[in-house]
Amino acid sequence: QVQLVESGGGLVQAGGSLRLSCAASGLTVSRYAMAWFRQDPGKERAFVARITWSGGNTNYADSVKGRFTISRDNAKNTVYLYMNSLKPEDTATYYCAADTVPRGYYSVRGEYEYWGQGIQVIVSS
Repeated sequence: QVQLVESGGGLVQAGGSLRLSCAASGLTVSRYAMAWFRQDPGKERAFVARITWSGGNTNYADSVKGRFTISRDNAKNTVYLYMNSLKPEDTATYYCAADTVPRGYYSVRGEYEYWGQGIQVIVSS
């Protein structure tokens, strides 16, 4: 049974930093592309960042490029999202996702087969 468990969210002031973690079980993160998405209430879940199975390539939404970094610790079977220079518009529930059947649409929600339960991030102005 695959489980993705996010942690590290919370309340932070604008300009601050947070590190989100996604601990995987039942799945080896080094074998699959992993991603982070985020969702505001009443809005579609939106792509944030993705790292390929090899770790050699990363992709980011334009809104977070230069501020967020996705990485992976294979020994801990965990994926991270480092978020710097946070803005109030980064406030959302953040979800970790695993792409076990790649179809080439990494920024699309339907590309990913497994999801975490989500973790809330609130950035105050």
